[in-house]
Amino acid sequence: MKRVIVESPYSSSNGHSIETNLDYLRAAMRDCLLRSEAPFASHGLYTQPGVLRDDVPNERALGIAAGFAWHESAEMTVVYTDLGITDGMKQGIANANEQHRPVEMRSLPSSWPCDD
Repeated sequence: MKRVIVESPYSSSNGHSIETNLDYLRAAMRDCLLRSEAPFASHGLYTQPGVLRDDVPNERALGIAAGFAWHESAEMTVVYTDLGITDGMKQGIANANEQHRPVEMRSLPSSWPCDD
C-alpha cells in the first residue's frame, strides 16, 4: 500500500461546519483505502477530544509540526478539493512541494452528502 497524507478542510473557515469537514475527511480516507492506499490525516487524529485544541494557537502549531513529522514517510499527498482549500491545506501542499513529494488533487463522487 502507498502511504499518503490526506489534506482536507478541518476548521469552519471554508464555510462548512467542523462536523461536515470531519464527515468529508472520513469519506476521503475511505476513498484512499479503496484505492489500496494507507491514508494519514493528522487533522482528524490530533483534534480528537482530549488531544489538542485547534483553536489554541500553540496547540494548533504543535499538531501541525507533529503531522509534518509523519509527512516525511509518505509517498504522496492527496488533496481533496470539493469543500475548498483552506490555509492549513495550503501549508500541507507547501510542505509536500518542499519535500518533493507528489501532490494529487482529488474530488469525491458527486453522491457525497453535504448538509451545510
